[in-house]
Amino acid sequence: MIDIVNVSKTFKKRIKALDKVSFKVNNGEIVGYVGLNGAGKTTTIRIAVGVLPPDSGDVLINGYSITSDKRRASKYVGWVPEIPIFEPDAKALDYFVYLAGYYGIGVSEARSLGKRLLEEVGLGNALYRKLKEYSLGMKKRFALAVSMINNPDNYLFDEVLNGLDPQGIAFFRDLTLKLRKNGCSVLFSSHILSEVEGIADKVVFIHRGKIVKEMTIKEIKSMAKPILRIKVSNIDDRIVDLLGDYGRARIEGNIIYLEEPRVKASTIARLLVEEGYSVEEFSTIESRLEDVFFKIIGEKK
Repeated sequence: MIDIVNVSKTFKKRIKALDKVSFKVNNGEIVGYVGLNGAGKTTTIRIAVGVLPPDSGDVLINGYSITSDKRRASKYVGWVPEIPIFEPDAKALDYFVYLAGYYGIGVSEARSLGKRLLEEVGLGNALYRKLKEYSLGMKKRFALAVSMINNPDNYLFDEVLNGLDPQGIAFFRDLTLKLRKNGCSVLFSSHILSEVEGIADKVVFIHRGKIVKEMTIKEIKSMAKPILRIKVSNIDDRIVDLLGDYGRARIEGNIIYLEEPRVKASTIARLLVEEGYSVEEFSTIESRLEDVFFKIIGEKK
């Protein structure tokens, strides 16, 4: 389990990156960490894995403090940073063996483990290539393999989907679901909100260094109301007032969007026609995590 407890961090010029951030990732749970660039996602993850000290607060990994018992806590966590940095002139398998040495794994065992994990992440044909020849997506896959060296039961992935091709994204999705099935806790940040929605059990929203909301996917789906998209050739400002009793209406060009409609689409279409509007197109847009996210942070401005 990953338990982030009242973590705060301020950088130079008194920039408050995190302000008493607290949330948990339970065993067998996948949590998506969502926020705008600079909201504090990477800082949270770097503190949680022990590469950045907090000003106050703590992170408990399986009950062990990452600040006062880092050596023990680190045994139970795997981490993939947003931009993996490795020795560029090292060959992939050789570097894997080198890193495995930090976990007390012998060379022979490490080479066997490295071949298995690198093949598992799709790098079986690039075992002996230098890491400087790897694309960003390949480096992310390599970092995934490295994060599994000690078979931890907690994982933190920072924008791991960046640089991955569709096949890589599908692999990550399958891997994450497998980790959950095995009882692991997984925290991952991503700006690809459709993937967060498709994988996570719960989403934690962070804005300007503060946690503003925690929601299960079920709660998000209940909040994500459909939007009616109506194309009207003779649109005018009166239409907003006309539809005001049926939802939140806004105009973009000759398109009107009705958010959170309170009546059926057929009722809206009939009303507009009766009022003399020429309706050319009518469709329903399913609201998604993006809509919920921007609604939440809009309320916190």
